[in-house]
Amino acid sequence: MRTHAPSPPPPGRRLRHWLAAAVALLGLHGAAPATPASTPAAVAAVATAPLMVPAPASAAGDLVRVADGRLLAPDIARIVERGELVVAMLGSDMPPFFEERDGQLVGLEVDMANDLARELKVARVRFDRSAKTFNEVVDVVARHEADLGISKLSRTLARAQVIRFSEPYLRLNHALVLNRVAFARLALDRPLTSVVRDFNGSLGVIGKSSFADYATRNFTRAKLQPYPSWDEVVAAVRKGEVVGAYRDEFEIKRLLRADPTASLTLRTVTLKDLEDTLGIAVNMQDPVLLAFVNQFLEQRPAKLDIDKVLQAVSSH
Repeated sequence: MRTHAPSPPPPGRRLRHWLAAAVALLGLHGAAPATPASTPAAVAAVATAPLMVPAPASAAGDLVRVADGRLLAPDIARIVERGELVVAMLGSDMPPFFEERDGQLVGLEVDMANDLARELKVARVRFDRSAKTFNEVVDVVARHEADLGISKLSRTLARAQVIRFSEPYLRLNHALVLNRVAFARLALDRPLTSVVRDFNGSLGVIGKSSFADYATRNFTRAKLQPYPSWDEVVAAVRKGEVVGAYRDEFEIKRLLRADPTASLTLRTVTLKDLEDTLGIAVNMQDPVLLAFVNQFLEQRPAKLDIDKVLQAVSSH
């Protein structure tokens, strides 16, 4: 008996089978079944059909609906649902950035924190001032005991390993304040720039501060002497216990403004090629909050510079 192979389907049916297979492969569930439309139109329909790919998940997770109806990222919703922004700030005053006056905490950075809370639509700011050092402020944020750290914080590489920093809101040059007599002995008629570049005298810094870190990198030949506070560093320079002290230009200039006679025994040097940038500390797990803070700083009209900070000192 002779057998006959089944005849192939006609071209139109082959096209419909191919389109159905393509639809199934691309996962176009719910698409209309192929029709005997003309070949170009049918192919175009498959080529332009949108892929039903799930939207990528947010880095901060799913959005959260808060009491006022807003959908917010979890790190923002946490603050809004709590009803307050918690800010870590050094326990000792640093005017004009922050200080307690007549029972109220005031200052440039206090204003910044209040403005951030206003933009987040929360009623108040709670300042956590348990930190005794700048590094402890960073630690409070790293432990998630505060939402932000706003405390004249220098953006250092060591701190950036445990928290995230915002973009800088203030840039300050590094500076030295020198005991005139002690520095003259060290210099021995050499040019100032040469002595500073190869500084090998004693240099006072605040212990466990950003400038203690900077000093190990920028003054490798200096004999570093840490002190618990800036007042003690300055006192050591005045008495000649150390040749000089190392900090940002604001603190050095404020020192001379507070005591005009200080220039008789002290001299200052501003290091134009070294910059200290101040930023807001944010926990590593709060990416949307960090983006929000950066956007806030970018759009803030009252941007800070050294002149505005010094003017704020004069107005108090």
